[in-house]
Amino acid sequence: MTVQAQASGVLLPLLLLTWPATGADPVLCFTQYEESSGKCKDLLGGGVSADDCCLNSAYAFQEPGSGICQICRFARWSSWSMWGPCSMTCSEGSQLRYRRCIGRGRQCLGKVEPGALEWQLQACENQPCCPEMGGWSNWGPWGPCSVTCSKGTRTRQRACDNPAPKCGGNCPGEAHESEVCDTQLACPIHGAWGSWGPWGPCSGSCHGGPHAPMERRSRTCSSPKPSTKPPGKFCPGSEYEQRGCSSLPPCPVAGGWGPWGSVSPCPVSCGLGRTMERRTCDHPLPQHGGSFCVGDSTRTHVCNMVVPCPVNGEWDPWGEWSTCSRRNLKSISCEQIPGQQTRSRDCKGRKFDGQRCAGNQQDIRHCYNVHHCSWKGTWSEWNTWSLCTPPCGPNPTRVRQRLCTSPYPKFAPTISTVEGQEEKNVTFWGQMRPKCEELQGEKLVVEEKRPCLHPPACTDPENRNP
Repeated sequence: MTVQAQASGVLLPLLLLTWPATGADPVLCFTQYEESSGKCKDLLGGGVSADDCCLNSAYAFQEPGSGICQICRFARWSSWSMWGPCSMTCSEGSQLRYRRCIGRGRQCLGKVEPGALEWQLQACENQPCCPEMGGWSNWGPWGPCSVTCSKGTRTRQRACDNPAPKCGGNCPGEAHESEVCDTQLACPIHGAWGSWGPWGPCSGSCHGGPHAPMERRSRTCSSPKPSTKPPGKFCPGSEYEQRGCSSLPPCPVAGGWGPWGSVSPCPVSCGLGRTMERRTCDHPLPQHGGSFCVGDSTRTHVCNMVVPCPVNGEWDPWGEWSTCSRRNLKSISCEQIPGQQTRSRDCKGRKFDGQRCAGNQQDIRHCYNVHHCSWKGTWSEWNTWSLCTPPCGPNPTRVRQRLCTSPYPKFAPTISTVEGQEEKNVTFWGQMRPKCEELQGEKLVVEEKRPCLHPPACTDPENRNP
């Protein structure tokens, strides 16, 4: 289904994807919903119905095999996701973002069912131009050999400037090249130690005597031996190494679990909760480096009080302001005569002794009525480019506008309703009719459109078919 949303002063068609949901199938029940990520947190348990999980309206649930977290309270739109990657790495492309209708029992604003996706598309540009490859110059001369005896390497290099690359491009291949060079001279061979031999027998049979028992091992300077012509260096360090003998340690004792303790009482008075059992690794305790018990020291169970939790009321959005008027006067339009207007809202969803909505159901303010009043206007500068529409359809476009606008008249910003009391602010109400000289044949709005290039496909991020 398709609805319309307001963005940057332009009505945008938004593609919505929906799928059916049921409260009887088993779900995973969670005690928290994280607004920033849209993820369920703190798993309470699985194998319960969504209806039982949502006995507590603060809980959330997830169908097995689905990555979508649904809140138990009335449906609302999630936060917008981060913008996806630009469809082009260079020059102009497009990118998408989405939000989802989450919750149960009602529809989101726009009469959208829970589970539906809403998309937005905008133009993007990672860098203004695409890379152009360069060309190599001729190779420079070979450098000196890297050694003074035997064989080594020498290198030469070339520059990527024939022509130079543009916009982050490069030249294919390497800027450096090497080859083997031979000095025709023999190099001295320096000695290197061979591997240590095995540890010899211990010099004593116990600790605590006049001499500490030691064990010894040796190595030879033979990997390779130092050369004689030209003379090489002998191995640095000692041919022998010794260390103290250590006694055998006592045998390790692996730990074992004790019996499970009693089950804790259900911690909630309504909806689902979580009970716990504990056990201790002390049958026996691990000793002398023995391993700790394998497994968990606690286990949990879901408990159901089969009692709905209180659901607090939530305000619906404010309704529209009433017409700005003043009692006993037929019309105050376009005059510096203050009037009054009201708006109201409804408190919905309160159940099971939940709290009433905080605040007032009705709002009153003082106003000047400038609806349909004609004033001299001026043309604004170009506003920012709108989002791309349709976000998931063919040939999306973006729009920017210049508007004929007029300032509010210089009426008094405050009034005194009762002598001696503080002054009240006065708000302008209504849509004025500015008058501007024609611009490009238009009197109120000049509009420019551009195509959004290379739009990516709208694919459900949870890879679930609608």
